Amino acid sequence: MINPLSTRRKFSIIAVAAITAAIYSAVPAHGTTQNPLSIRLAVLKFGTVNWELNVIKHHELDKRSGLVLDVVGLANKDATSIALNAGDVDMIVTDWIWTSRQRHAGADFTFVPYSEAAGSVMVHPNSGIERLEDLRGKVIGVAGSPIDKSWLLLRAYSFKTIGEDLGKITRPAYAAPPLLNEKFKQGEFDAVLNYWNYTARLRAAGMTELIKVQDLLPALGVPGRLPLIGYVFSESWAEKNVEAVTAFFKASADARAIMIESDEEWERLRPLTRAKDDATLAALRDGYREGVPQTYGHEQEEAIRAAFRIVAEHGGRALVGRNIELAPGTLWGGEAY
Repeated sequence: MINPLSTRRKFSIIAVAAITAAIYSAVPAHGTTQNPLSIRLAVLKFGTVNWELNVIKHHELDKRSGLVLDVVGLANKDATSIALNAGDVDMIVTDWIWTSRQRHAGADFTFVPYSEAAGSVMVHPNSGIERLEDLRGKVIGVAGSPIDKSWLLLRAYSFKTIGEDLGKITRPAYAAPPLLNEKFKQGEFDAVLNYWNYTARLRAAGMTELIKVQDLLPALGVPGRLPLIGYVFSESWAEKNVEAVTAFFKASADARAIMIESDEEWERLRPLTRAKDDATLAALRDGYREGVPQTYGHEQEEAIRAAFRIVAEHGGRALVGRNIELAPGTLWGGEAY
């Protein structure tokens, strides 16, 4: 069985409740309750956000808020963004880079932080790799592409702290997250930078964490904790569907509270997580809980703004487009919701 309620979990429950209250206070209730409220949400079929959505559906948290939540599972990230741009769905899960780029192009999409869960650089036990400098000449697997934001932050951090760009002193290999884990466990890579849920699986398998992406931030001048992904939707749509938006975020906060408080809920979610053993389930559970945002507001906006400048500098137009500053309005509601 996995561990009992921790102090952090208790704090997180309080934080989730505070977030819910903030959402309610900032979004005025109007419109009619006679017609059913509805939201069509597109997500990756096997993304971790499905765990939260499953909790919402299982406990009928959407119905309690008077909401009809239609979840559409799509094959990849591009498919979700295309669906949102086409108006086929109301909301997707993506990052602030995409949101800002769309706003600079004239769209009115806006971002509500969903998770601060971030990956780590993992190495083999007894590899002798204890510092970034030890990766010199080594093969490091990187999830996604050369312009993955975690990789760009890591490169910026290495240049800041050891005076050298990790992208130039290592041999990076880019691949999809599942393939990275397999090749790493087979010994083809000396290190790997993967997404948080794949990192959790490696940790459960006995691999060693060299450094967390969130731990890079202070040295880079990024304040607080950085949200990596969030719910994204049109501002004009939200203004016309205030009650539905409010109901959705209430259901989301209630689901997170359950996932923070209840280990039994994670046992129920075990098949969905594809955890093959208790250690993996515990690592996924703890990683999810650690990634639940404690606050929404000015601090997160400043963290996103600072991180955007860094990835813009290292990723260039291929990542952020022509604009190197975060577009105004990228974070929904500014300081409060």
